[in-house]
Amino acid sequence: MTDFLQLLFSGVATGSIYALAALGFTLLWQASGTINFAQGEFVMLPAFIMLGFAAMGLPLLAAFAATCFVSVFVLGWAFKRGIADPLLKFGLMPIVVATIGLAIAMRNGIRAGYSAEAHPFPSLFADKLFNIGGVTITLADVGTLAFALLLVLATQAFLNKTVTGRAMQAVAQNTESATVLGINVPRMVFYTFAINALLACAAALLVTPTYLAKFDMGEGLGNKAFFAAIIGGFNNSRGALLGGVIVGVAENLAAAYISPAYKDAVALVLFMVVILFKPQGLLGTKEMRKV
Repeated sequence: MTDFLQLLFSGVATGSIYALAALGFTLLWQASGTINFAQGEFVMLPAFIMLGFAAMGLPLLAAFAATCFVSVFVLGWAFKRGIADPLLKFGLMPIVVATIGLAIAMRNGIRAGYSAEAHPFPSLFADKLFNIGGVTITLADVGTLAFALLLVLATQAFLNKTVTGRAMQAVAQNTESATVLGINVPRMVFYTFAINALLACAAALLVTPTYLAKFDMGEGLGNKAFFAAIIGGFNNSRGALLGGVIVGVAENLAAAYISPAYKDAVALVLFMVVILFKPQGLLGTKEMRKV
């Protein structure tokens, strides 16, 4: 039982990181109808940017803050203006193909321009252990879970409780009606891309100390985040949190009680089961655009 609880808690902590990346999928889909298959690479790139700032002598938190500014420009504004805006008028498929190509280009660009080796990454949390009822919990797991949960809840509160957040949701529901009501649609869509970039930076800060900074780290993370978003509900931001936690816990349990070889297949199996019996996801609703 002790081992189970330990696996459960560490799985929830890992799943919360998946949730941050999955939340990016749901936000972009709701606000602009965009599916970004480079989402994993959007986590990988900030990790290397932070390493670069750290190499210049900046403390970790200062490097993170500087990376957030860079990411909002590169992964937010430049991605929206350079890829999303020109292609969305042609439908969803061109943006899907473009983001797949972007993911490949980003992976190979880091491998050729920086390094193909895995690099250690400093942890935000001290290397400390807690023993609670025989369950050993690391400070990193506790901090990761708390930080990720705080970000998800803050994002949800921003969308539901602020004028800007409600305007972003209005744009997601009906762009033409939002324009008639005087909402600046391009600005609201940019805010969504910027929030996605910030969430990617946070995910990089939390996940990279465990998985190391490497050019292909985003590939697996992006796939699991996509599956988590589908499992929870692609049009529900709270579903991203649920889907991420389910995937993280299921991976840990499968690796411990079945075989580590099946760990990476768990998300795919869960995705297939959910999509067969509840295509809209566990918390998702059928797509209905309304004023």
